[in-house]
Amino acid sequence: MPARPRALTPDRSARHLFGSEMRRLREAAGMSLEALAEITKFSKSSLARFETAESMIPPELPPMLDAAFGTDGIFGKLYALARKEIHPDQFRRRMELEARARVIREYACQIVPGLVQTEGYARAQFEKHNPKATPNEIDELWSARASRQVLLQADAAPDLFYILDEAVIRRRFGGPAVMRAQLARLIELTETPTTVVQVLPFDHGGHALVGGTLTLMTLDSGSQVAYEESITTGTLLEDKEAVAFLQRSYDLLTAHALSPGDSAALIRSTMEALPHEHHSRPFPREVDQVQL
Repeated sequence: MPARPRALTPDRSARHLFGSEMRRLREAAGMSLEALAEITKFSKSSLARFETAESMIPPELPPMLDAAFGTDGIFGKLYALARKEIHPDQFRRRMELEARARVIREYACQIVPGLVQTEGYARAQFEKHNPKATPNEIDELWSARASRQVLLQADAAPDLFYILDEAVIRRRFGGPAVMRAQLARLIELTETPTTVVQVLPFDHGGHALVGGTLTLMTLDSGSQVAYEESITTGTLLEDKEAVAFLQRSYDLLTAHALSPGDSAALIRSTMEALPHEHHSRPFPREVDQVQL
């Protein structure tokens, strides 16, 4: 028995309305996904994701649908709205795309990227973000972060390329021991078969991505998406032109960042400059009598 089609929610966004109208008109025409795939040259699985708003609509699809269904440009108009809107549930969507990514490129301006954070560093960051968080809430946040990091242990783990602003390696979260462990982790990743870490030195000065975090993901389908993040919000971008613009800014930073070897040397010198934690001595036992 074939699986029931996933329920659609056209009232959620222009993208969801696009997908809902696509399915409605396809079914009204008695057309299967396979038949529509023959017309548009998109795969059946891709068309199914467009209908359920799981994937961003490619710009060449709307005129094909208008021609196939005789809809006089309605899909073109819906696409014009969909490509400009912020994706609903975008952080959840970002996690879904991250799990499908074959290559992840990230620029970080202040904080070590979540996929390569140590537990101590992550917990210290969570505590700084919300000093009122309970130990249980911190545990839950770390569990969520650790579940993302499982991605790196998969047989088909994505390739990771990181550009870290020098502030990332110098701004401390937790005590010196926590920061030392985190920097040691970054040194391990500076150049491996699947990871590259480069530091962008302060001397480079200003650039197009300063002040935020950018993640570029190349998915298993070959498409590219971008995720921009500020202090409390993030924006998922799947429009080709917008992603290409950000990709160029990232590529320029790659050209100005230190080589992996020089980056490892700078991270190591930063780690060696960290103070050593000294445990306070216990107070001496009180004596019963002080002799003069």
